[in-house]
Amino acid sequence: MTSLPILGVAALVLLAVVALLLRRPRVDPHLAQLVQNQNELAGRLAQMAAQATAAQGEIEKRLADQQAAFSRIVEERFTKVDGNLKQAAAATQTVINDLNVRLGAINEAHKNLTELSNQVVSLQDILSNKQARGAFGQEQMEAIVRDQLPSEHYEFQCKLSNGRIVDCLIRLPAPLGPLAVDAKFPREAWEALRVAGADKAAQEQALKAFAASIMSHVKDISGRYLIPGETAEHALMFVPSEAVYGEIYASIPEIAEKARRAHVFIVSPNTFWAILNTMRAVMRDARMREQAGEIQKMVGLLLNDVRLLDERAGKLQRHFEQAAEDVRDIRISTERISGRGQRIKEVELDEKGEEPPLPVRASVVEIASRKS
Repeated sequence: MTSLPILGVAALVLLAVVALLLRRPRVDPHLAQLVQNQNELAGRLAQMAAQATAAQGEIEKRLADQQAAFSRIVEERFTKVDGNLKQAAAATQTVINDLNVRLGAINEAHKNLTELSNQVVSLQDILSNKQARGAFGQEQMEAIVRDQLPSEHYEFQCKLSNGRIVDCLIRLPAPLGPLAVDAKFPREAWEALRVAGADKAAQEQALKAFAASIMSHVKDISGRYLIPGETAEHALMFVPSEAVYGEIYASIPEIAEKARRAHVFIVSPNTFWAILNTMRAVMRDARMREQAGEIQKMVGLLLNDVRLLDERAGKLQRHFEQAAEDVRDIRISTERISGRGQRIKEVELDEKGEEPPLPVRASVVEIASRKS
């Protein structure tokens, strides 16, 4: 692009030289030929300069068009890239938000696990302490009783006539009588049986200790809370663990049979719930039997009210029938009055003063003679 202006400048210099040579007074034929050649060369150079200028303008136009097209392409590409970047940024933000939500859920789960671990540790502490373990079993038993029975049918920490305090006394109707319930949790013996594992000697020893512990609790309940004439013939031993209850009936069923012969039934939370549900039905039936006389009395009163209602309905019916008969009599009277009025209306009176018929004259003479 810079070579074209240089050619123009060279052509102008050459024209200037030719002009100087033409100003010289003497004209040499060779010089004239040279001048002619130079003029031809100058014309060609001028033509070449014009063509170069036109070509330069065309080239500049094409370059401008190419630059504009390139600018549009670059702008479109950057616009697309910007849109893709925005979409990528939105997708990234969505992923980040989702990640934050999941991290929050993970933190919440970690917090729950921490609380659960603390609760498990607390439960282990409770179960390792014999007194606390007894309180745990008693609270579980009381919660089941409150859920199943009305408050007037049970009493917690009830003192009996022999001075013993039973965990719960359920007041059942006759002939069953008050039922004593005591919570026991032989965890040490059961834990030793579970830890014994495959060692047969240790397992047999632990099983004997477990059976002895259960039987000791059964004897305590039978001797303390079964009072003839005051409590029911049987009592319940509440074991607040389904695992311990299952181990009793799976490993030492003979102990469960001995407990039944001692009038003590061993129950777990699930079986205790079912027993209380049955007791509630028994209490409802007994209450129905107690109120049977009152119900019969109320039924008698109800029947008497129905009888009185029937009598009053009969009286009302008779009133309606009498009223209907009176209406019929009134209709008859009105019909008679209407008939007589119609006959009176049909009588033709003589408006011109003519003598009435003979019967009428006779009656007039008769009336006049009576007056005289």
